[in-house]
Amino acid sequence: MRDYRREIADRIAGIDEIAEAGLTPDEVYALVETPPDETKGDYAFPCFRLAKTFRKAPQQISRELAEKLALSLAGASVPGNNDGGSVGEGAGADETAAADASEYPAAIDRVACEGAYVNFFIAREALSRDVVAAVCADPDAYGSSDIGAGRKVVVEFSSPNIAKPFHIGHIRSTVIGSSIEKIYRFLGYDTVRVNHLGDYGTQFGKMIVAYRRWGKKEDVEAEPIATLLSYYTKFHVEAEKNPSLEDEARETFAKLERGGAEETELWRWFREESLKEFGRVYKMLGVEFDSYAGESFYSDKMDRVIKELEAKGLLIESDGAQIVDLDEYGLGKALIRKSDGSTLYITRDIAAALYRKEQYDFYRNIYVVASQQNLHFAQWKKALELMGYGWSDDCVHIPFGLVSLEGGTMSTREGRVVFLEDVLKGAVEKTREIVIAKDVNTNDVDETARQVGIGAVIFNELHNNRIKDYVFSWDKVLNFDGETGPYVQYVHARAASVLRKAAATSHTADPGAASATSPAAFAAGVDSSFLTSDSAFALAKAIYGFPAAVMDAGEKYEPSVVTRHIVNVAQAFNRFYHDEQVLVDDADERAAKLALVFAAKQTIQTGLALLGVEAPEKM
Repeated sequence: MRDYRREIADRIAGIDEIAEAGLTPDEVYALVETPPDETKGDYAFPCFRLAKTFRKAPQQISRELAEKLALSLAGASVPGNNDGGSVGEGAGADETAAADASEYPAAIDRVACEGAYVNFFIAREALSRDVVAAVCADPDAYGSSDIGAGRKVVVEFSSPNIAKPFHIGHIRSTVIGSSIEKIYRFLGYDTVRVNHLGDYGTQFGKMIVAYRRWGKKEDVEAEPIATLLSYYTKFHVEAEKNPSLEDEARETFAKLERGGAEETELWRWFREESLKEFGRVYKMLGVEFDSYAGESFYSDKMDRVIKELEAKGLLIESDGAQIVDLDEYGLGKALIRKSDGSTLYITRDIAAALYRKEQYDFYRNIYVVASQQNLHFAQWKKALELMGYGWSDDCVHIPFGLVSLEGGTMSTREGRVVFLEDVLKGAVEKTREIVIAKDVNTNDVDETARQVGIGAVIFNELHNNRIKDYVFSWDKVLNFDGETGPYVQYVHARAASVLRKAAATSHTADPGAASATSPAAFAAGVDSSFLTSDSAFALAKAIYGFPAAVMDAGEKYEPSVVTRHIVNVAQAFNRFYHDEQVLVDDADERAAKLALVFAAKQTIQTGLALLGVEAPEKM
């Protein structure tokens, strides 16, 4: 699709003085920005940087640049800074200007100077036509890219601990990671979704000890996670009274690492029962994985790590344990192996990175893990670098803020958790009550309640910047007012309703012809002169900005960029729907407006899909 910002940048860079100042088209492109006040234009070029080079005030530079740009645009007028006058009027009579303008037919409507800025107003008819044509030509691909073609990206996310509850804190890694993976796949990358299960470590020594002392098989089979959590909680209560339990747990885990038959059998059972419960939650969220290779998968790959660290002189003995000293990098000492011979997270993560590079030859290896682990990942990455692996720079930790409860922090040890499955079920039930009470237009109350309820929870997680901490509140999650998932889903359904009504009242002379409301009909071309009102143009601009928002979200690993953008599209659609009559009698006007409705609906649907949220056709 046409890059208006690039056309503006090229036109500015083509001015002799700009070229003499040493600014390349790419540098100009980076400087072109979007004014916060849309009445000031669609794009703006700040002149502050040129003041020193030109030895003039930025305001004077902007005025002179605007005059030169106006001369290259047939008929462009440039309002003055203070007196309301204009410059460059009648430029269309200049043959050179007319010829130059033909290179950019109807791209820029006019140029204005505002203080130190040169402001550009895009030709509304041209942008609206381009947007509708781009979306309708290939609806499902609008906003996508092939930038990632031939590149493999591994995304590790969710990664709960087995034998522990899948609580509300896990939703962050799960939905942020899932959305990042979807965005990268949409940008053309070949993605691998990894659930690096926490299925190893001293905690399993504790769980096995607890089960042996207080457990019952039938209780675990009846309610696996809740029962195992009660054992784990009891272990820590009893360990306060009897510290020797901690030693027993460490010894038990050491036996598990050495392949002890009974310990291994219990561990496998705990893992299988946990995955059954996790699977229910993943199904509710619509989240899938390509690999469930957790920490245990690398148990036979850690000797290689230890030997390699030793061979490269990086492993140091310290009080019977083995460490990598990272003090000179401000990262402290990374514990690689405990004095009892058991390994730690960092050992297993190094082994996992080596395996993934050899298995997938990744372009990027992404870890969506809470900010609490910042030091761990900094140590891990530095260790990989010191081992001589240059691709360590391709390993990226994507941190996110923490979730706490209104009464304090969550604690698995103390049994203070909110089960994620309960949150999702609660959201669906609450939505079902609303759907029934408001007599929502739907053919399937339960299906709509599921789509909207779970969508509300996911959207709530992805609306704010991922790094922010937040306090979990049932009232906030189940509040469907304002900039929420249900609001965006409702706007999508409203657009779908308009298209259904149009289809029901359309008439075509040829029964075999494409529907007058089909993408094929829209792609054939519409009269975009009917899409130049303030509300129509604002909607077209919001849709136009979607591909850039997706790209930005990928570069920043930030799904909230997409979330907020589709909120903007939804709000722009509502203004358009309020201000304009869509189903008018005039066939050309009707077709143009319906094409814009379709483009908005498709953009919202695609944006929701990138978040992992469904888009109901009726609501």
